[in-house]
Amino acid sequence: MGQAKNPRRVAETEARAKLRMLRISPQKLNLIAAMIRGKKVERALNDLEFSRKRASQDVKKLLQSAIANAENNHGLDIDSLVVSEAYVGKNLVMKRFRARARGRGAKILKPFSELTIVVREVEEAA
Repeated sequence: MGQAKNPRRVAETEARAKLRMLRISPQKLNLIAAMIRGKKVERALNDLEFSRKRASQDVKKLLQSAIANAENNHGLDIDSLVVSEAYVGKNLVMKRFRARARGRGAKILKPFSELTIVVREVEEAA
């Protein structure tokens, strides 16, 4: 018997990859996601390679995973892929405190975030 196959969550010409529990604030990660949104994957990989942001290497690795998913799992042409969606979500927040003067404490929040990248195959206009 076995379990029924799960339906696809994205369209036939799309593939996605998701990165969870990345130790960076969602606001900072969204700056990197906005940098690659809507670009061809080759250009997005180059932008991430030479970016000075700390998390850009993690985002690059996730984009390469989305490209591999498109090629191996869905049979899409990697030369015609575009980053159609790149969105950021909140995740766990570690709460710490720092000792301050007069017996007080200051709250320190260490947020985690998650990033989802969807690549889409587009036809070249002649």
